[in-house]
Amino acid sequence: MNKLTVRDVNWGGRRALVRVDFNVPLQDGKITDDTRVQAALPTVQYLLEHGASVVLMSHLGRPKGQVKPEFSLRPVAAHLQELLPGQKVHFVADCVGPEAEKAAQSLPTGEVLLLENLRFHPEEEKNDPAFARLLATLGDVYVNDAFGSAHRAHASTAGVADSLQAVAGMLMEKEIDVMGQALENPQRPFVAIVGGAKVSDKIKVLENLLGKVDVLLIGGGMANTFLAAEGFPMGQSLVEQGALEMAQKLVQEAKAGGYDLRLPADLVVAERFAADSPHQVYPISELPQTGMALDIGPKTVLDYQNVLIKAHTVIWNGPMGVFEMPNFAQGTLAVAQAMAKVDGTTIVGGGDSVAAVEQAGLATAMSHVSTGGGASLEFLEGRMLPGVAALTDKGGPTR
Repeated sequence: MNKLTVRDVNWGGRRALVRVDFNVPLQDGKITDDTRVQAALPTVQYLLEHGASVVLMSHLGRPKGQVKPEFSLRPVAAHLQELLPGQKVHFVADCVGPEAEKAAQSLPTGEVLLLENLRFHPEEEKNDPAFARLLATLGDVYVNDAFGSAHRAHASTAGVADSLQAVAGMLMEKEIDVMGQALENPQRPFVAIVGGAKVSDKIKVLENLLGKVDVLLIGGGMANTFLAAEGFPMGQSLVEQGALEMAQKLVQEAKAGGYDLRLPADLVVAERFAADSPHQVYPISELPQTGMALDIGPKTVLDYQNVLIKAHTVIWNGPMGVFEMPNFAQGTLAVAQAMAKVDGTTIVGGGDSVAAVEQAGLATAMSHVSTGGGASLEFLEGRMLPGVAALTDKGGPTR
């Protein structure tokens, strides 16, 4: 990674202004999944151990620039105090203004301050320069550890770096290093599995991966569009009509370049979109005119598993079917189980894929489970993320 990180700063007596991703699910004021809070702890603890005071800022939900109590970060501050029993965690009811400034400036070394939801201010998402400068007054050095928001050019992810030296936190560093290494210098065979509903959502990912990977496996609803583009009648299955040309072009590009792009050989077809719907496996050449494909079939599972067994680097983004319904989760589960046995680097990126490996109890068996859905998608597209671009380059001028 060619950006400065928290390890490149002498933190003694300095305030770290840290952008974290505490966008956690809440129910009745309680956090139902604290994965993102836990993911920020290594950076917070490193800063505290190295003599910094730590000012944390995050968004939560979509309050659309208005103060809405149900989107308050106050419950997160209470939970963070439980996770850091040896340190004092403070909370302030705004992220800018006199109260926030006073709390940040008087924050003792070794203590933590969590600011209120950034998105209570419309200026955050507009990357308003004046708002970014107000945030910058709360710290001496800016740390971005919110990979999940790095694809957004907001005041707290990009604008604040115009006023402060900007370095990567440990989570940000890990995300960029692991995925960057996989894309630029993978151990081969290198396999990518791409699923989900729409081709249009992931066409840039597919274009970027084709030619870089040894095998590209396609599943989920988007496979229906590819199969329709190849001339197979898909009955009532989800087919993205506006993306047929894109899919056809990609298949032709793969054939012309000698790239191994694989589509399902069979599909699980249900009579209707329902968890209890009667369903049956059909080869793709014999799909019925009624019913809809909701998962990859056993022949496809076996083919994809045989590819994964030989792989040394695997990136997975998007489920193989409607995994929320147990009857149509087998393809996704089989991919997760095969990945867990890979002798090499396994990376899971994207909200649904992450949910699938967690549901299967296999998250800890993966080398890396990305915390950023949209950010990991844009990274796989080969794009420079605004939150990463704003960080100070190694060897560049520092403040």
